[in-house]
Amino acid sequence: MKPSPLTITTCFIAILLTCASGGAISAQSLSAKTFSVGIVPQFDSRKIHKIWRPILKELEKSTGYKFRLQGAPTIPAFEKKLNVGYFDFAYMNPYHALRANNHQGYIPLVRDIEKPLQGILVVKKGGHVNKIEELANQTVSFPAPNALGASLMIRAELEDFFEIQVQPQYVKTHSSVYLNVVLGITKAGGGVQKTLDQQPSEVRDALQILYKTRHVVPHPISAHPRVSSEVIKQVTETLLSLSNTTQGLKMLKKIPIKKIGPTSLKDYTSLNNLGLERFYHE
Repeated sequence: MKPSPLTITTCFIAILLTCASGGAISAQSLSAKTFSVGIVPQFDSRKIHKIWRPILKELEKSTGYKFRLQGAPTIPAFEKKLNVGYFDFAYMNPYHALRANNHQGYIPLVRDIEKPLQGILVVKKGGHVNKIEELANQTVSFPAPNALGASLMIRAELEDFFEIQVQPQYVKTHSSVYLNVVLGITKAGGGVQKTLDQQPSEVRDALQILYKTRHVVPHPISAHPRVSSEVIKQVTETLLSLSNTTQGLKMLKKIPIKKIGPTSLKDYTSLNNLGLERFYHE
């Protein structure tokens, strides 16, 4: 007796469902071993990949997991992903660390424990701006509205300490800020000492620092709470161990991190006292 077409179809569907179910479980198991990593885009994407791929390879070698670099073309695009918990791990600015913890529970793991973050306001060397007050109502370039040292702190201190406001022009990256000032497109620009130090000498030597902000704790590498404590421990230990080798120290320096060490959310809570929410863009 031949099986009916209905029986064959039913069996075929059952097999497909079983395979699909098994495939889903397998895919889920595989994805559980691959972690997304977000990097706040202080530099262009090519430079970010050059800096971070060797570090992620070290993590893969040490932990046995896969780490996928998830790019964001601009700081606002990075923030949108951060706010919805898109990244498993992320390198973010200190103010992001506070907000990401509030929104998603991100946990700061490690940071530079030797060199603090400091915003700088740069002008063209030999240009026509010699005093902060001369920037009142002038166009000043910033990487993004919510860049901490390079935008939020500078704008807050210009208003609080000098009682002046400027016209912000957002140009996406720190490197673009410095180029805009060198080319005379804007009168001044906001950055941080660490990114200025990494510019080509022809850019760096064409600029002078007009103003420096207060120091704050620098960028952390943070983890989303969905990542297991075991994985977080492995990642943290591997990152800290980079300081034990010459090659690892070179990798950290490019981030740039001078001396890596553990951190926690309490290191960042003092930022709540700076009144930065006045200038923060949701």
